[in-house]
Amino acid sequence: MKNQTKIILTLVIVAVIAVIFIYPRRDQIFGGKTAGPAPTQLPGGPGQDAPLPVNVVEIRPERLENNLSITGTIIPNETVNLRSEISGLVKRISFREGEFVKKGTPLVYLNDDELKAQYERLEYTKKLFESQENRQKQLLAKEAISQEEYDIVLNQFNTNLADLRLVDAQLNKTVIRAPFDGVLGLRMISEGSVIGTADVIASIVNIDPIKIEFSIPERYANQVKLGSTIYFSSEAGGQEVEGTVYAYEPNIDAGTRTLKLRATSPNKQRTFLPGMFVRIKFILGVEENALMVPSEAIIPELSGYKVFVVNSDKKVEERQVSIGTRTDRYVQIVNGLNEGDLVLTTGVLQARTGMPVNYTKIN
Repeated sequence: MKNQTKIILTLVIVAVIAVIFIYPRRDQIFGGKTAGPAPTQLPGGPGQDAPLPVNVVEIRPERLENNLSITGTIIPNETVNLRSEISGLVKRISFREGEFVKKGTPLVYLNDDELKAQYERLEYTKKLFESQENRQKQLLAKEAISQEEYDIVLNQFNTNLADLRLVDAQLNKTVIRAPFDGVLGLRMISEGSVIGTADVIASIVNIDPIKIEFSIPERYANQVKLGSTIYFSSEAGGQEVEGTVYAYEPNIDAGTRTLKLRATSPNKQRTFLPGMFVRIKFILGVEENALMVPSEAIIPELSGYKVFVVNSDKKVEERQVSIGTRTDRYVQIVNGLNEGDLVLTTGVLQARTGMPVNYTKIN
């Protein structure tokens, strides 16, 4: 049994050796041809000439708005806490809380009985001094009195007129009027109360137009111009509303490194109220004929930026470019491209100068 096993193992080993020796030379031994693996394409062979499929965009001039997205706060056009210039008893209140009033509208009347009595007394005295001054003037013309005597009477008359004007000014202060057009706030006093100069009667706010206060980083300070346009909307939603920058601080805030600006906008429907938080799109500048390319077409380098374009021979060409404003998807090309150039947006990692491409235009 052992001899038989040895014979079988010997035959197997001989057969394996024969296969190893004969198989590579089978075409020479048997005179036939057997299909083998395809020859490997060496670098630089015909396979390298196959066009690279890519997408391209055609450069066309378009409008570019250099926008800055920031936040701001609504502030009133005018606002003041109404107070009395003099102390006194509140005789009558002639306004309603939340009411819109015009400039000069009487709002509160203080007790003016004493001042009116003083005014009447001075009026009577005025008539007396006026008649005395007329008589003294006639006597002076006839040289019946001296100039000094006439001047004394004239001085008394002028002093009386000054006292009348003083009491009249005090009487005007007993009526508190609206200093400008606006909406009145909540009333803080009642009829019959005695108020002083520190007591707040109510607030009055002018919110048409409203003002928008916001700040921008200092690196944009040189791009700010009076009359620049902003678009803003509140957290409550709604359409964007247009505003115009009318003023800005003449210095940079050293703590925040920002420049504070104010814009104004009509608010006839009173949609925006002072204190509201708003999102602002600030237009720093507009260029009507900007050349824009998708951001994925830009390749950064140590010396700057480059893009690949397709030339008239449908081959790849490298261009060094200078970039300008960036948006969320596009980059402005300031120098290096011309209108009508076809810029690669795909295959930029595989593309090489002189490589043929099969391109597809995209919008």
